[in-house]
Amino acid sequence: MLKPSLIAKTDAKASEKQVLFLDGLRITFLTSRLIRVEKAETCTDLPSFTVWFRRFPAGNLRVTKKNGGLRAETDDVIFFIRNGRPYSVYFKDTKKTEYFDKQKNLKGTRRTLDMTFGPAPLEDGLLTGGGAFLLDDAGAALLDEGGHFTARAPGATDYYAFAYGKDYRGTIRAFYRISGAPPLVPRYALGVWWSRYHAYTAQEYLDLTARFRAEDVPLTVATVDMDWHWVHGLKQRFGVNYRGWTGYSWNTALFPDYRDFLRQLKEQGLHVTLNLHPADGVHCYEDAYPAMAKAVGTDPGRKKKVPFLCGNDDFWNAYFDILHKPYEREGVDFWWIDWQQGKRCDVPGLDPLNALNHYHYLDNAEDGRMPLILSRYAGLGSHRYPLGFSGDSAINWQVLDFQPYFTATAANAAYGWWSHDIGGHHMGGRDDDLYLRWLEFGVFSPILRLHSTSSDLLGKEPWKYRGDVAAAAKKWLRFRHRLIPYLFTMDHRVHAEGGALCEPLYYAYPEREEAYAVKNEYFFGSELLLCPITQPQHASLGLGSARAWLPPGEWTDIFTGRRYRGDRFVTLFRELDEIPALARPGAILPLSADEGNGTENPRALELWAFAGNGAFTLTEDNGRADYEAHTARTRFEMTYENGTLTFTVHAAEGDLSVLPQKRDYLIRVKDTPVTFSCKNLDVTKTRRFTAQNVSLNEAEPPKEAVIRLFSRWQENTVKKELRYRPFAGAETADALRAALNRQRLPKELKEAIAEALGEE
Repeated sequence: MLKPSLIAKTDAKASEKQVLFLDGLRITFLTSRLIRVEKAETCTDLPSFTVWFRRFPAGNLRVTKKNGGLRAETDDVIFFIRNGRPYSVYFKDTKKTEYFDKQKNLKGTRRTLDMTFGPAPLEDGLLTGGGAFLLDDAGAALLDEGGHFTARAPGATDYYAFAYGKDYRGTIRAFYRISGAPPLVPRYALGVWWSRYHAYTAQEYLDLTARFRAEDVPLTVATVDMDWHWVHGLKQRFGVNYRGWTGYSWNTALFPDYRDFLRQLKEQGLHVTLNLHPADGVHCYEDAYPAMAKAVGTDPGRKKKVPFLCGNDDFWNAYFDILHKPYEREGVDFWWIDWQQGKRCDVPGLDPLNALNHYHYLDNAEDGRMPLILSRYAGLGSHRYPLGFSGDSAINWQVLDFQPYFTATAANAAYGWWSHDIGGHHMGGRDDDLYLRWLEFGVFSPILRLHSTSSDLLGKEPWKYRGDVAAAAKKWLRFRHRLIPYLFTMDHRVHAEGGALCEPLYYAYPEREEAYAVKNEYFFGSELLLCPITQPQHASLGLGSARAWLPPGEWTDIFTGRRYRGDRFVTLFRELDEIPALARPGAILPLSADEGNGTENPRALELWAFAGNGAFTLTEDNGRADYEAHTARTRFEMTYENGTLTFTVHAAEGDLSVLPQKRDYLIRVKDTPVTFSCKNLDVTKTRRFTAQNVSLNEAEPPKEAVIRLFSRWQENTVKKELRYRPFAGAETADALRAALNRQRLPKELKEAIAEALGEE
């Protein structure tokens, strides 16, 4: 019998009012745009790995026979079913019919990026161009009432027909409704992680964390890769002819006192994760072997390996209580489950990665902590077990160029928390520019985990790169730490409303073809539009660039202050230490202004605002599994009309015990000269700040922008002077645009001038 903490809470049996039987099928109403269709003889009320919830209010569902099949009508759509399978849907609002088998899928994600060297094929996601998606869940293992994974009946069918049209967020929310909401990610996980596949000694690791502190780079998660346990020399030490990919005993040659090592990491404010490869069971040389052998009914004296068994309750209970819980009590916060051993399993039809992710995540919550794992994606439903480890990335520009698209598109599979090897794991070649561009993307990705392989030459410490890159890398790592208040608020929003931190543009603009064309551009939470630069610098200008489509409205780069007119394509040029991050008027970005690497709710906040009418509600909690009763919210509001700018910090609401009693605020309206400052504001009070005669900062004069770009063009001076001559007499933006349209220039220079002048 599995211990109670390993049994998930589900509600998978629909009410009788939701269900109709006809022609050997069971049809279940889930929403007015989502139904379930099964063979009646093999139907099940058990949850699957993918779907946990089916009991919802009954709606209008009328099923009749039609043309040798069935017609299932709701208030919004009509589903047509043939041969036991939904084949088309009629949308009443648009009066269009879409066929499930003829949809262009917008793609989802994949299990791993291991051994990929650029773009890689993705599995189908939940979204299609026509807005109709058919989920075939018959291949997903079931969960019985005792929490065990079990196979389906032979020949069973299980279809979920989604019909949300271009309401892409509606489709994702409907999936979360039946599969479970994405859980909160602990606040500390949103900071900077250090990770490296390397046989550190305890002192080497502590010296490394001390160097990060000395360099003023705030780490929040310390990852110890597989060499925390015995890996090499097992034959000489234990008489076992085995390389210890799987292991559970601390390597005392490297960590003579692991408890003291963990204690010192904790004193530095670090959270700790250890790497696991659990496939090979528990060998006789392990410290915990005698207890494990007894727990599963094996005589320890025989020294027979305890195999990894997904279908054995005694194994699972002992696996956690004997192998993992003692280390958690001593300071290990969560586990990195590095499962690479395929899909064979002692339970028919079960991918062992499903079981590992499921049970590890549930077990990590046992003591009331907010649970977390780092593991690989195991199909639809994996969003319930964040975070995702995308595998060992090759170090090249093609891999970086694929990762923004890969990360945002995973939202289509309801999977929003990817963690990449930022900077790349192995192979490739040395390229300091690539490292910095990858790091910039990492700052604006779900999880920033610096990582590399064991080579002494591939470490991702900023100080191992040339001076300008090292300085910029440290700046960006500090900024990521400051972003935690924003990221954690978005974490709460994803949990409560569905969606993902990184979303493709077509979620907000489904009818615009341009939104599908910009694969590497994405929304980063509610306030920001990101366009990472994933190609080498243009040697002729010393700038990098990203092609972007700016949605309608006005957009301001939060770092450079450059403003853009929207509803157009533009190539964005930036220095090596810059990334295009754009905000609409009225956007508000909360940043921590506390010192150090702490991740508690900050005493001091710096708010970056962009003049306009907008609001942002900061969400903070107690960091525990009972956060719902211990959450506080602070609303910031801004208006900007007729030159009057008003910014309001409202009194906090909710459980105020999770907040500091008083707070310092520094409010920078970044695209104006306005700054407000307030010390020791009581969080129970509302404070309003007002400035009169406020105007937006002046943009760079167009003539100066043209001169600046021509000046940095790496070219023969005579040739430059000749090409510049048509611009020399032009002073207005229109005259400069006319000169640009007449002149033949290198592509990158022409695009850079066009950006500066506001051209297409």
